[in-house]
Amino acid sequence: MTKLTSIAIFIAGIFASAHAISAEPIEVIKAVKVTEPEKVELGKMLFFEPRLSKSGYISCNSCHNLATGGVDALPTSVGHNWQQGPINSPTVLNANYMLAQFWDGRASDLQAQAAGPIENPKEMGYSHALATQTIASMPAYRAHFAKVYGDENITIDRLTDAIAAFEKTLVTPNSPFDQYLSGKQDAISMEAKAGYQLFKSKGCVSCHNGPAVGGTMYMKMGLIKPFHTNNPAEGRIAVTGKEADKFVFKVPTLRNIELTYPYFHDGSVWTLKEAVNTMADIQLGQKLSDKENLEMVAFLVSLTGDQPQITLPILPPSNKNTPRPVPFSHDPMSSKPVSSELLK
Repeated sequence: MTKLTSIAIFIAGIFASAHAISAEPIEVIKAVKVTEPEKVELGKMLFFEPRLSKSGYISCNSCHNLATGGVDALPTSVGHNWQQGPINSPTVLNANYMLAQFWDGRASDLQAQAAGPIENPKEMGYSHALATQTIASMPAYRAHFAKVYGDENITIDRLTDAIAAFEKTLVTPNSPFDQYLSGKQDAISMEAKAGYQLFKSKGCVSCHNGPAVGGTMYMKMGLIKPFHTNNPAEGRIAVTGKEADKFVFKVPTLRNIELTYPYFHDGSVWTLKEAVNTMADIQLGQKLSDKENLEMVAFLVSLTGDQPQITLPILPPSNKNTPRPVPFSHDPMSSKPVSSELLK
């Protein structure tokens, strides 16, 4: 009887723990299971491929650097011909949990997002036609596409599908906070635990919830008080045309937030301490004490998970049929194909 009672208590404890986890507004990030390794490997090559840009210098990783939390750690990104980008680059880590991509949600998914920067004159500055022509000029890429898609035909849809497949693997499980949610009480500090309670009681979880701790809804930046910025981006209004969507942006993920500075869509804030105080003020109409701020920051830091361990791909060499890069707009020769003489 004692043995049965112990088993019953153990089982009850499991169900109680599972219920406690499910009742929390934040969900545990799970490690990804790769089901299409060859497509993911092709996508990784294309993610790091600078020849998808007109300059032959900018890749997806330039703005979503996997060595620095999936961002470039700049207020706004550097684009083709050193043009200043219009908005802060959001992290690519855990991006598959987002309801849409870009700050204004204009791309429905990762594949749609991957297509945008390639032909944006302020980003990669190329065209979809030239990008696919560039990739198709290299036999090794054609062989990769044939293995993944059944033939050597390289289209922008296939190219972005492969990039999206790779990006879906860029999740960050096993954060101290995830361990805490899973029952390991000593995984985070007392300050972080207090910060999480504040995060819930102050109302932060109304926008920052789910596995990515954000990314599942749109919200006005400056809900209670105006957010003052020189950044020209106006949010969802650019997509919907509705005045009510002015300064409404996708709620960003708070996963790995200690790594993804500077903060907000304009990249104007460099510390979590200032970011927390700003959001409490303009979004909640509240002022945090120094102790509350310290606790909230401790909780946010506990959201940093295991970073993707990436082995850099070896990319195929260009050849006489590969369009030459145009790194500088004043170089009239750089748009011509590489001379076969140079490749001997």
